[in-house]
Amino acid sequence: MKYYLIAGEASGDMHAANLVLALKQTDAMAEFRCFGGDNLKEAGATLFIHYKDMALMGFIEVFEKYPTIRKNKNLCRKDILDHKPDVLILVDYSGFNLPMARFAARYGIRVIYYISPKLWAWAGWRVKIIRDHVMKMFVILPFEVDFYREHRVNAEYYGNPVLDSIQSFEDRFDPNADFRRKNNLDDKPIVALLAGSRKQEIDLLLPEMLSIEEKYPGFRFVVAGAPSISPLYYERYLANSNARVVYGQTYELLKHAKAAVVTSGTATLETALLNVPEVVVYKTSPFTFFVGNFLVSVRYFSLVNLILGRDAVKELLQYDLARDIKTELDRLLFDDHYRHEMLENYTLLRHKLGEPGVAGRIAGRIYECLT
Repeated sequence: MKYYLIAGEASGDMHAANLVLALKQTDAMAEFRCFGGDNLKEAGATLFIHYKDMALMGFIEVFEKYPTIRKNKNLCRKDILDHKPDVLILVDYSGFNLPMARFAARYGIRVIYYISPKLWAWAGWRVKIIRDHVMKMFVILPFEVDFYREHRVNAEYYGNPVLDSIQSFEDRFDPNADFRRKNNLDDKPIVALLAGSRKQEIDLLLPEMLSIEEKYPGFRFVVAGAPSISPLYYERYLANSNARVVYGQTYELLKHAKAAVVTSGTATLETALLNVPEVVVYKTSPFTFFVGNFLVSVRYFSLVNLILGRDAVKELLQYDLARDIKTELDRLLFDDHYRHEMLENYTLLRHKLGEPGVAGRIAGRIYECLT
């Protein structure tokens, strides 16, 4: 069977790649082509377009990149028609993928959505596109099933794919490996900085994170380098800092961290599942923030709190970030009771998410739906 996948940023690329590997086990005749990234390519999919210039956030940023987005949409449409896949699998990335769902369905191509766009957070009217054009929706957050049921969409939940990534890492993790020596780090306790995978996120959040470094002379701040961002890009922020950046070792970094400052997104969930006390931060352009106040309809913005339905981790948004990060980091580093309470919430989180093996279960259901 011929599969075409579209994943527009690092997290989606990773989960799509795991799905490809699972589909290979299910469908011996599978062929894969994709709009994605390095993980999908390494999993065996033929990479048509790389997502690296397409991971955008905010209304202004999308507007500025609109010619590139439009060009890539047209290229992708043509490529889909040229290769005539049996199914188009869309991974999150709503601004690009929802129009693709409509387009593919128009030409009789079956559409499966894996990892729902955050329609429950804003612009919920878009769910009609899924109801009309998507054959099957596989969600990765437990509460999304009820959201789609309310909108007459039959969504299925088989767990969160982060569980697979964490399990795979922990199976091969060697606690005796010298992470510090390998990365030229001293023996100071580590504060991990996860500033996001997009340049806009890094530009807005990394300076805020690093601005409090001097307040913690007894700790080493270490940045998790995003795979699509060059070391030179980080250098502009690290030139006058004692912080370090490490690539391809985010989970290892978290395993060695005392606490973490994390940009809202999948990383907040990964940090929690690796049992690292965290503070979640987010910042966007003033215009996007202003407009977002009228559109966003959820109480929380971190996945940990959304899943648990409570204030399990502190969320800091937009203003006075440096001051508030320091206040929260003090609690994470020095208040044992506060740390313990957060770790107990992480235990509840793991229970809610279910068991690893998510990619395999979803791959089996996809193949079942198509045959």
